[in-house]
Amino acid sequence: MSRCDECGKQENMPYQCRHCGGTFCAEHRLPENHGCPGLDNWEDPGGVFDSGFDDSVATDSESGGLSDRLGIDTGPGGPLAYFRGNMTYAFLGLMWITFLLQHVVLLFGPAGLHEAIFVLSPANPEYVWTWFTSVFAHAPGRLGHIGINSIVIYFFGRLVEDYVGSRDFAVLFLGSGALAGLGQVGFQIYQYGGIPQPGVAAGVLGASGAGLAIMAVLTVLNPNLTVYLYFLLPVPLWLLTVGYTGYTVFLILSTGIGAGGTAQLAHLLGLGIGLLYGQHVKGRHRIPDQLQFGAGGRGPGGPGGPGGRGPF
Repeated sequence: MSRCDECGKQENMPYQCRHCGGTFCAEHRLPENHGCPGLDNWEDPGGVFDSGFDDSVATDSESGGLSDRLGIDTGPGGPLAYFRGNMTYAFLGLMWITFLLQHVVLLFGPAGLHEAIFVLSPANPEYVWTWFTSVFAHAPGRLGHIGINSIVIYFFGRLVEDYVGSRDFAVLFLGSGALAGLGQVGFQIYQYGGIPQPGVAAGVLGASGAGLAIMAVLTVLNPNLTVYLYFLLPVPLWLLTVGYTGYTVFLILSTGIGAGGTAQLAHLLGLGIGLLYGQHVKGRHRIPDQLQFGAGGRGPGGPGGPGGRGPF
């Protein structure tokens, strides 16, 4: 069950406002019944009740966007319709597909191929594709690595995607992941000249930078959001973010940017990018006060589950 953001009533089949992202009961589902920020745009021709339909007549001389030129249908019912509003789940799926491909390459590919395809390395930062493949790749054989990142992205990513939109969410995910990794390897090149060091990760793998950026954005948007640490302990999100940031800074200062064979600086950069971006987009509209299963699964064919508080 889900809880109405306005009156707190439990609902088996809640309504979600597409303007503010809130979850409401039948009584408060209309914008005017829950104080929707979109009401401020009623007098705006392009405001909250604008259908978005372009009633102008297009001519053959008008050129469309890149997707139109390539013949790609991104509209409702098209082959890419699922990704509209569901980039969180698309990225999660791509992470696990990449994880499987890594093992295939390691088992059947020649030596060094895995590193050349998936690892952002101080030895080869010019391999531009690894700036992004490394975001989806994870340490082979370590389910905990990809598992923890998947949990963070699954529970926090959907809320952030609903808030900023799928396109901006994709840019945030890819951009923060790539920049965090590049910052890590860039400092390693500066500090060690790109020469592998004992106890320091030889390259960057994983979506931790992107996941922590998402968590930081949500911390700015709703710092008092209650999450369940280890699925048991309720804590406000700001405390979780501050605690993890402090722990990461301690590890960097005491052991180095690669403490424990982990890209600690990439984690810290991801948090910083998320905090800055959160301040940039803060105030657009409301965000739910609780982390819920199924809240926000409104994209075409989007996954959604039963209501209730979602643990982290």
